[in-house]
Amino acid sequence: MFEIAAQQAPSGGILSLILPFVLMFVIFYFLLIRPQQKKQKARNAMLSALKKGDKVVTIGGLHGTIVEITDDVVVLKVNDVTKLTFDRSSVSHSVAAGSDA
Repeated sequence: MFEIAAQQAPSGGILSLILPFVLMFVIFYFLLIRPQQKKQKARNAMLSALKKGDKVVTIGGLHGTIVEITDDVVVLKVNDVTKLTFDRSSVSHSVAAGSDA
């Protein structure tokens, strides 16, 4: 009689094992994955909206104005004579027209 009770499986066994992993994935998605996807989407929109005459800052901190732009290359005018060529992906952000670069 006691042997039968000892052999019964615990109730909700598989659900209690999977639930913590599902919960952990949901937390990681909302705290890490989703914000990173939003940030990447905003960066791609900024890079595709670049045009000639925009003032930008590169990843290295160089300020300049775009004088030529192609699909993957940006030429920046740094001062009256110096023009530097960068990959389009090396642009960190564009500077608002009202602020002083």
